[in-house]
Amino acid sequence: MSEPIIEARQLSKAYPKGSSQAFALRSASLTVQQGEFVAIMGPSGSGKSTLLYILGCLVRPTGGIYSLEGRDVTRLGEHELALMRGRHIGFVFQSFHLLPGLSALRNVELPALYSREPRQQRRERARRLLDRLGLGDRLDHRPTELSGGEAQRVAIARALMNDPALILADEPTGNLDSRSGQAIADQLAELNREGRTVVMVTHDAEIARRASRILAIKDGILEEDSP
Repeated sequence: MSEPIIEARQLSKAYPKGSSQAFALRSASLTVQQGEFVAIMGPSGSGKSTLLYILGCLVRPTGGIYSLEGRDVTRLGEHELALMRGRHIGFVFQSFHLLPGLSALRNVELPALYSREPRQQRRERARRLLDRLGLGDRLDHRPTELSGGEAQRVAIARALMNDPALILADEPTGNLDSRSGQAIADQLAELNREGRTVVMVTHDAEIARRASRILAIKDGILEEDSP
């Protein structure tokens, strides 16, 4: 058995609501081994994106412990959290989150912009990632000049730029037509076969079947963990 990349125990997230609190996540515990492909499913408002954002060090839990690659990230400061995100995690979002004024190539370069890597070397690496994803002829296109499927592939290339061990995808096919969505799911499955850990939030049962495990969440509670 491989070593866990994610270990979460009793994670909770609450937000103020008048004189009380509203819980988006309640006592969630899970372990993800290196190289797994895990899908998180649940209705809107169930807490699945909250859980994913905690795993991605974008949101701090109200309670519980979360370790990423053996390090307790719940104790880290903001600067250290930013370093963890940049070095260990690649993000793919439903709305792509590409900068509209930059070309596909420049968008992919962004995660490595402040590294010590020479500019030409960095740019060539971004070019190879886009070429691998079938976008070699779209390097200079801006997001508004790309289809939804193409934009999401640019986002995947950007997520791979710093060679992360963990890919977190939040509804990566949610804004795409069925054919484009299947292509993105195929791409994530291929990245997993290459050894990367993938944790994906989705409402689409067909897309979720690509994963090796499915976590079901409802009302902030993890209810089921099944192959």
